[in-house]
Amino acid sequence: MDRSYLLTPLVGCAVMVVIALLLRWAFGRGHSLVQRVPKQGTEDDYGLLVAVAAPSDTTHGRRLCRALTADGIRCTLVETTDGLRVMVWPPDEEAARLALTRYPD
Repeated sequence: MDRSYLLTPLVGCAVMVVIALLLRWAFGRGHSLVQRVPKQGTEDDYGLLVAVAAPSDTTHGRRLCRALTADGIRCTLVETTDGLRVMVWPPDEEAARLALTRYPD
């Protein structure tokens, strides 16, 4: 009895499943089930961002970020190895420093 009529579709389906899994792995978005531990670095480890303020605590840093955001300046609060820093993009550095003079501690 010739069993190729059953074997051929099964092999074809198995090949398609393997190809689908390979494509899913190759073009996946990189979401991992294991959460990555955040890495702290120095001020220079944040690419183009420039530190414009060193707040004493998180509350003060968030207040400074809200003030800069209200002035239209994109910023972020970062925990570096040297402490908290308010970071901005280089084109906004001068405007951020000027805006921070209006918001004393």
